[in-house]
Amino acid sequence: MAANDLQQSTIEHLLDREQARFLDTHPRSKAAWEEGKKRFLYGGPSHWMRRWAGGFPVYAASARGAHIRDIDGHDYVDFALGDTGGMCGHAPEAATRAALHQLQNGTTMMLPTEDSLWVGEELTRRFGLPYWTLTTSATDANRGAIRIARMITGRDKVLVFSGCYHGGVEEAHVEIRDGRVGMRNMIHPNGVDHSAVSRVVEFNDAAALEEALSHGDVACVLTEPLMTNFGMIPVADGFHAALREITRRTGAVLVIDETHTISSGPGGYTALHGLEPDILVAGKAIAGGIPAGIFGVSREIAERLWNIVPMVNPRVRQSAHLGIGGTLAGNALTIATMRAVLEEVLTPPNFERMIENASRLAEAARGIISENKLPWHVTQVGARAELMFMSNPPRNGADVIAGRRGDLETLLHAFYMNEGILVTPFHTMFLMCPATSAADVDSHTEVFSRFVDLVRGAGVA
Repeated sequence: MAANDLQQSTIEHLLDREQARFLDTHPRSKAAWEEGKKRFLYGGPSHWMRRWAGGFPVYAASARGAHIRDIDGHDYVDFALGDTGGMCGHAPEAATRAALHQLQNGTTMMLPTEDSLWVGEELTRRFGLPYWTLTTSATDANRGAIRIARMITGRDKVLVFSGCYHGGVEEAHVEIRDGRVGMRNMIHPNGVDHSAVSRVVEFNDAAALEEALSHGDVACVLTEPLMTNFGMIPVADGFHAALREITRRTGAVLVIDETHTISSGPGGYTALHGLEPDILVAGKAIAGGIPAGIFGVSREIAERLWNIVPMVNPRVRQSAHLGIGGTLAGNALTIATMRAVLEEVLTPPNFERMIENASRLAEAARGIISENKLPWHVTQVGARAELMFMSNPPRNGADVIAGRRGDLETLLHAFYMNEGILVTPFHTMFLMCPATSAADVDSHTEVFSRFVDLVRGAGVA
């Protein structure tokens, strides 16, 4: 048996052992999962819920702050935080109070409330763009941004970076693998001709970006400030300046998706680094986990759109809409909770504490990695840190594909759940919320040290 095969066999043995331990200690969750499979298409209310490494998900009984308790009585330090949806922490008092008050006064009327005036002002103050629209998710916000870009440019294509993730946006379901464009991350084809609607290049490659935009058929570039959902891929020096210059020169709208990178600070990565998007998107955490998305547009984009679809004329029935949003978008419950989040939860002092704890976790993990001479690294962006089983941070999606150790990621996830730690199940990301404590971080450090002992003892690290 070759060395690689032997190593893989050992990892699979360790994973089998951890999954057996998980099964033994989570009988109520296992029974609930079996019951759920009788009624839900993929076992749970969302198909995402099947993707935990234990073989089935734990069923949550309650969650508060940075902790979750399951129906089998286990407590977890939660660094997944709903894959960013829970970045405010679970049941933050201010958001809960605002939501309960609005529930008693109507949740959705398809009418604005006075809280929306405050929210609009605050979004502009934080992110710099003057005009905003609310949706029910960041996916919908991205779809809205793409639709507007197509309307004002008359172009068809959306350019994305290989390995990206922007929710359920079909145009972004592509990647470059072995030099060819195909579907990303095992997504099944859905009858979409991506050659007609998508262009894809590697992140940080300004020359490839220039060439792809030279055809004059790209309505917008949709990107995160740095890539977070394929393992974290830092942005190269000068790439943002090149991205902004090339998109302006070629007439492509620049859409920056801050759904994850809002963890960088109160105004996200955009405000922290002085970026100048034409459209900015965010979601998940922006209303404390209540489904919500936002997108803001520059004055220039707004005026181009108004030339196509004018502001309301009270003498003319405005039967046409923009093809975006939905009946529940901007509902009163979401607005009230969003105001509480922006006013009392995602504040500068809370971000300072969150970032401090992310640094504490990252530095401790780096110390263990260095002490054990492991070919791994940790990247930190604000309140978010990412452990990758690679020697150096990847430059692009191709580096991730070539070097990612999905087997070790899965083993870590299963081991961590057995030890009372939750991390995002799709990769190894740690997110802090205002309630995360130094003790929570130190619990992770102790568990990570034991994980290192496990894999070194088995000879697979």
